[in-house]
Amino acid sequence: MAILIIAEHDNQSLKAATLNAVTAATQIGGEIHVLVAGSGCQAAADAAASVAGVDKVLLADNAAYEHQLAENLSQLVAELGRDYSHVVAPATTTGKNVMPRVAALLDVAQVSDIIRVDSEDTFARPIYAGNAIATVKSLDAIKVITVRGTAFEAAATEGGSAAVEAVAAAHDAGISSFVGEEVAKSDRPELTAASVIISGGRGMGNGENFALLESVADKLGAAVGASRAAVDAGFVPNDMQVGQTGKIVAPDLYIAVGISGAIQHLAGMKDSKVIVAINKDEEAPIFSVADYGLVADLFEAVPELDGKL
Repeated sequence: MAILIIAEHDNQSLKAATLNAVTAATQIGGEIHVLVAGSGCQAAADAAASVAGVDKVLLADNAAYEHQLAENLSQLVAELGRDYSHVVAPATTTGKNVMPRVAALLDVAQVSDIIRVDSEDTFARPIYAGNAIATVKSLDAIKVITVRGTAFEAAATEGGSAAVEAVAAAHDAGISSFVGEEVAKSDRPELTAASVIISGGRGMGNGENFALLESVADKLGAAVGASRAAVDAGFVPNDMQVGQTGKIVAPDLYIAVGISGAIQHLAGMKDSKVIVAINKDEEAPIFSVADYGLVADLFEAVPELDGKL
């Protein structure tokens, strides 16, 4: 039995979510191969080769994969995946874009967003926004799986000595092209990798008031997030959204400010180690999951917190 993991990377280094996927694959059991598909991505392949638990790295270095377009990458993964018992990827934006296409090309069902491995064919995944956990058994010869990174520890980045093998296959579907990207620059950590997150909701009132949270975040070395309500209201960009339709996070400390605690938001952060809620509505659902709750006006509480840090 062999498992193929689709690495997420920027052509230079591996994304942290790949390390969580390696841990999940280790629990499934079998030989672990990692596919690094990109352009000029030898450095990322070398990083994958040194990850503990990885037995082989497949390097597909071709211009067709430079931006990991799902239409191109899925064809490569489906071609290679026929030789594996499991094809695994992180349940990130990229994974959610690529893996359903892979499953369709292989004519199998996808097992999405797993949080536990029970056996090589049985997995647990959250449903109903995390209010229930479904145990799913796949009878398909090839299991196509996405992994919720927050449910698995990251594999060690050192200790492995896998061989790197070149893959010549080049797939250009010709139905999409990369036009451009606007990358947000910030000195703060990424939401999915941050150990401390402070998020604001509709109670912030407007986007300018997020400066209150940014000041606290800078002192705590934290990332700044937002609820869907705040994003939908246009306060902040959608890459800051935490929740079922945003980013799933599980930091050591999560501070929810002016967030009511709708089920969509709770699904994305309730696995945080410690949750602190600040809200003037004492009946807000966020207090049901909070370890510490402060019923107060955020425009008084947050500046006071900022002043004491």
